[in-house]
Amino acid sequence: MQSFEYASPTTLQEALSLLSTQWGEVDILAGGTDLLALMKDYIHTPKRVVNIKGIKELGGIQQTSAGLRIGAIVTIRELLENELVQKEYPALIQAARGIRGMQLRNMGTIGGDLCQRPRCWYFRNGFGLLALKDGKSLIPDGENRYHAIFPQGQAYFVSASSFGPPLIALGARVKLASTGGTRELPVEQFFVAPQREGEREIALKPNEILTEILVPPAKGVRNATYEIRPDEGVNWPLVTASVALRMEGNRVASARIVMGHVGPTPVQAVKAAAWLKGKQITEAVAEEAGRRAVEGAKPLSQNGYKVQLAQVAVKRALLAAVAK
Repeated sequence: MQSFEYASPTTLQEALSLLSTQWGEVDILAGGTDLLALMKDYIHTPKRVVNIKGIKELGGIQQTSAGLRIGAIVTIRELLENELVQKEYPALIQAARGIRGMQLRNMGTIGGDLCQRPRCWYFRNGFGLLALKDGKSLIPDGENRYHAIFPQGQAYFVSASSFGPPLIALGARVKLASTGGTRELPVEQFFVAPQREGEREIALKPNEILTEILVPPAKGVRNATYEIRPDEGVNWPLVTASVALRMEGNRVASARIVMGHVGPTPVQAVKAAAWLKGKQITEAVAEEAGRRAVEGAKPLSQNGYKVQLAQVAVKRALLAAVAK
């Protein structure tokens, strides 16, 4: 990899002072499970790498009056072992269990998962995030079996985040810090679909650090994540679905359905969720909700199978959420 300057600050303010206003000059190192691969492949060639693993204020999982605070450098393993998360946030636990490799669980962080770059092989082989040639994407007429069925503009890659869909379903927010202060965003606004090369797929600015995730209380909220993957190895899923249901008795008062690995951002099935209001979740209702969730999908030449898989994932996530 290209040589770089290395810094290991112990405070957030020190780390922020080491960042740049331009993408590409500085990278943040947390678990390193994605960044190091990007650097070895010369996709990222930062002049400086800022290690934030030693900043204690970015760690920990705490219950607050506003819900759950998850520090950005909390590892997948820490999340899996947390009793409160196990009790009230099964959608997060199920998403974490989908990350199969023990090394990834031990080193990978929640903040890193949200910020990881797409796994698209065009991007990973140096063709750029949008894979453009003469102003047109190579993906629709190329190898696209793992790409988006809900593309946005010329963005055909899929968001690789495991925790994006369940956090959106749960109504979570992220806190971002810079030397100028802090700001909060709903997680659904953290993911964006770039329309020009050079833009990023998240709303984080190059001079900001994601410091924590804030999740509302989920007591009484039925939530679940269901994923469909190609095998049991260390691979990304083909599709996922996360749901959060507020119930009145055995009927749905309100719902959120979010699909992952089907678009450049996690895809909310707003109409399908609204259709569930007042209904009891039976197998037939869950199946119909899945069918409605994939309405408007635009599969490419090789990924039409994802439409059926997404429909099934939504159905099974809904049934898992209401199962005793």
